[in-house]
Amino acid sequence: MISKKNIFSDIPAELQNELLEEMLKGSTFRVERIVSRGQASEEGFWYDQDESEWVILLQGSAGLCFEGKEELVVLHPGDYIRIPQHYKHRVEWTDTDQETVWLAVYYK
Repeated sequence: MISKKNIFSDIPAELQNELLEEMLKGSTFRVERIVSRGQASEEGFWYDQDESEWVILLQGSAGLCFEGKEELVVLHPGDYIRIPQHYKHRVEWTDTDQETVWLAVYYK
């Protein structure tokens, strides 16, 4: 059955942790909605993923840090970035005044 959903709906009023929702999955990819409100990577933690990631920020703002780079990458609505597999990165901050809504595509 075909059903319509909205990427900005069904966001809990309180977000103690980042919300991760798998929206679509195939044999070589998956698509997730990620919702943050002030969350960041734990101190010293780096994502080191087996898959490449393409992510677009739809609402809010966030700062990403990449291993070996001093410059913080700040994302605003409409900004997107491709992160190759095993390129270590972390979320330094996300907007505390509103939800930051990401759409992430992970692929091999």
